[in-house]
Amino acid sequence: MTDSHSPQRRLRSQDWFDNPDHIDMAALYLERFMNYGITPEELRSGKPIIGIAQSGSDLTPCNRVHVELAKRVRDGIRDAGGIPIEFPTHPIFENCKRPTAALDRNLAYLGLVEILYGYPLDGVVLTTGCDKTTPSAIMAASTVDIPAIVLSGGPMLDGWHEGELAGSGTVIWRMRRKYAAGEIDREEFLQAALDSAPSVGHCNTMGTASTMNALAEALGLSLTGCGAIPAAYRERGQMAYRTGRRAVEIVFEDLKPSDILTREAFLNAIRTNSAIGGSTNAQPHLAAMAKHAGVELHPDDWQVHGFDIPLLANVQPAGVYLGERYHRAGGTPAIMWELLQVGKLDGNCRTVTGRTMAENLEGRQARDREVIKPFAEPLKERAGFLVLKGNLFDFAIMKMSVVSEDFRRRYLQEPGHEGVFEGRAVVFDGSEDYHKRINEPELGIDENTILVIRGAGPIGWPGSAEVVNMQPPDHLLKRGIRSLPTIGDGRQSGTADSPSILNASPESAAGGGLAWLRSGDIIRIDFNVGRCDMLVDDAEIERRKGEGIPPVPADATPWQQIYRRTVTQLSDGAVLEGATEFRRIAKNPPRHNH
Repeated sequence: MTDSHSPQRRLRSQDWFDNPDHIDMAALYLERFMNYGITPEELRSGKPIIGIAQSGSDLTPCNRVHVELAKRVRDGIRDAGGIPIEFPTHPIFENCKRPTAALDRNLAYLGLVEILYGYPLDGVVLTTGCDKTTPSAIMAASTVDIPAIVLSGGPMLDGWHEGELAGSGTVIWRMRRKYAAGEIDREEFLQAALDSAPSVGHCNTMGTASTMNALAEALGLSLTGCGAIPAAYRERGQMAYRTGRRAVEIVFEDLKPSDILTREAFLNAIRTNSAIGGSTNAQPHLAAMAKHAGVELHPDDWQVHGFDIPLLANVQPAGVYLGERYHRAGGTPAIMWELLQVGKLDGNCRTVTGRTMAENLEGRQARDREVIKPFAEPLKERAGFLVLKGNLFDFAIMKMSVVSEDFRRRYLQEPGHEGVFEGRAVVFDGSEDYHKRINEPELGIDENTILVIRGAGPIGWPGSAEVVNMQPPDHLLKRGIRSLPTIGDGRQSGTADSPSILNASPESAAGGGLAWLRSGDIIRIDFNVGRCDMLVDDAEIERRKGEGIPPVPADATPWQQIYRRTVTQLSDGAVLEGATEFRRIAKNPPRHNH
């Protein structure tokens, strides 16, 4: 690529700043930009104006590194002949936003669409990191369809607690079980969690943050190797600079999300997710991004294209190591290189680099075989998401890469009934009910119990909460039983190692089968045919429907009300009804404002 170009077409921003047919409007648009020192010569030069969608702030600590990285992005944009303009996006902080950060993904999407469409931007650098910041940004860029490139902020440095790796999120779920079993006290629990966050950056495990930034790369929207560089490494600033330069070049090339986000690119992302042991939250987020890109992605694609892919990344929660060593081993490009060698990746997909995916992956073999395994010698075979259906739901998934040998032995290896399990349901209506009652002896929870939580989906919570990874009651934990089968219409943290059936759609609040389940019912799970059913006859289910849907909390904010009235189910990406009809809207410039 050359350092500077002359555009072969009028740039979008020139309709604002260099419009001879509306000199009065050009004057109006230019005038107030002058008050912080930018010059009219810059804005009228015909150089691409590149937005920097700033997702970092004190309220979003996982992305706060972008406050500094934006300076290097600016340098890259300037050196390539562009004009940088930085603006804030809606904050989304997974750990702290209540009732759930999932509620804000669609809100951030809406806000970014309005910015990218309504302001004089020719291209945009999408700064991402924390879970929902990546899909919301890509959803918006697809809707508007101006040249866009993703710059992730990178994971934290590896955490250590008492000489052992402490992965963010994962350590909390593990310490929660130890605390309940009486093996540690409160201060030890707290210290282990704090030790898992040693630097700037997002989760250092293969949670949803690392997963979604890896999948942005797998989709072809980031520069090669971008996703896994730790936030504190010097290479992160270098990647920011190169991303800024490339943002200008893709404007000159008119390379847009619609040129990159094909069905083949999304199938590459599904396969990559299986190989890295990626988060179950990838399913609704990829579904949402595909919807907004106008790409046909089916719920069963996770089974058809992703289930048979082996686990290659030895990274928590499915493995042992954390983000630093994963990056040094070669990161996501090394995983994708393995898939490409055996024909499990479409190397012809276009990418934001201007090269094909296969060209990007040349020479990207793994450098550490403890962390990234060869395809022929994986950590686990068939590590993708198992898709299940039945009278409890039309769609749900189970992450096979975190199914432990102990869990398989207890539930899936009964002679003559391999892969089939029946258990008595204990049903909880929301996490408050679970925390209040899980240790009640009268529930009779034993190792053959299936824990079920409902009211946790997009409508019921609202927003869909990460509550399905329920731990067993204390008396089982003290016996060494660390997990029970769990089912829910919500999600679970991408950092969790719980073998849960989740993202169940339709949810209880929408009249899904979980609404008619009762404690004491027997549930039959058949992994061999992908079925999950309550063994209750149809007449009894119809009778229960007369009792009505379990109650859900009232709307607490105006946005919650709007969200609930418009959101689709997790199987469909939990997008806003009608929003996916708007595509490539930048083709038609917005009306002038005076």
